[in-house]
Amino acid sequence: MRSFAISAVLLLCAALSVAQAEPSASPNEVEIPSGSTVLHAQLFKPDGAGPFPTVIALHGCGGLSGRSEPVLPRYRDWAEELVKKGKAVLLPDSYGSRGLGPQCRVKERRISGRRDRVADIIAARKWLAEQDWAMPDRISLLGWASGASALLWAVRPQLPEHVEPDFRSAIAFYPDCRASSGLGWSARVPTLILIGGKDDVSSPPACRQMIDGARGRSALTRIVVYPGAYHDFDRANLPVHALAGTDAAAPERGHVGSDPDARADAQKLVSDWLAR
Repeated sequence: MRSFAISAVLLLCAALSVAQAEPSASPNEVEIPSGSTVLHAQLFKPDGAGPFPTVIALHGCGGLSGRSEPVLPRYRDWAEELVKKGKAVLLPDSYGSRGLGPQCRVKERRISGRRDRVADIIAARKWLAEQDWAMPDRISLLGWASGASALLWAVRPQLPEHVEPDFRSAIAFYPDCRASSGLGWSARVPTLILIGGKDDVSSPPACRQMIDGARGRSALTRIVVYPGAYHDFDRANLPVHALAGTDAAAPERGHVGSDPDARADAQKLVSDWLAR
């Protein structure tokens, strides 16, 4: 019995040691000059000096932070997963940096995805170019909803200003493709779009049309449509539900909710796309 008890204690100590050796990643706030704005961002980074492949991650219309947390669980989950794979993740706060709350239901938005958020992307890219822990030729973009829509503008060949070397790749979760699809969109870097077939917040047909129209005059692009999935399918443990009129941090219409199979497949696709 004594031998069994000692073994149990040793196993418990080993388990605690593993838990202590692999703590949950904690972000550090950094400040990035962006024109007349100081852009606040949260940085998740692996231990060590690097250099690391880095992802600029772009929040949706609900903003980056919550009332008591600097990074909402959806973005934190993705950042921690990418850090485990050896990547740094920089999350610019486009709204909070300008003293704004959620912009989902604001009729006249004070921030333009095509201008202000693209400017934030460029500023983040320039800042990363000055960091010795970031690999300058392996900086990618990842965005959700309105952040993904801004990403689509940032990868167009017509972008007036960008830092060389260019972004390695880009991944857009359920962007609103309707504006881009009507403007002859194309991409200068490999771009992946992930969207649910039942997404009634964004428009899967518009994204399909946009990607089909880009073939032959674009860098490699790909779209994956998950037939049974809704908007926000990559969030964990979110039951599918119709959006109510009381949540200022949610879109005005449609349905949102997790899809475990689509989420798992997207995690693999994101990992593979960033490893290109």
